[in-house]
Amino acid sequence: MAKRILICDDAAFMRMMIKDILTKNGYEIAGEAENGAKAVEKYNETKPDLVMMDITMPEMDGIQALKKIKAMDPASNVIMCSAMGQQAMVIESIQTGAKDFIVKPFQADRVLEAVKKAIG
Repeated sequence: MAKRILICDDAAFMRMMIKDILTKNGYEIAGEAENGAKAVEKYNETKPDLVMMDITMPEMDGIQALKKIKAMDPASNVIMCSAMGQQAMVIESIQTGAKDFIVKPFQADRVLEAVKKAIG
């Protein structure tokens, strides 16, 4: 059975890019969210194998959403995505329990390497 992934990014273009990389490599998209609050909601609804989470988003940022998801499901797998220059946030997200982080703009092989490392 294909691994199910929830994509969370406020930029529709970024969600589309990630979705494209993942579906071409046999992963199933469990859902999409445009902010952290929606990501937490969708995580509860879909129970995905992995969440790809942007750090900087409106309403609730990725780190707050990561904390909420980890509180609900300590076994959750989350990979954070960030633009350059967000080192402090990247460190905080790893300390909060993110499995990995990917720097934008995405390289397909780096996305797949992170996903394979997190959920096999």
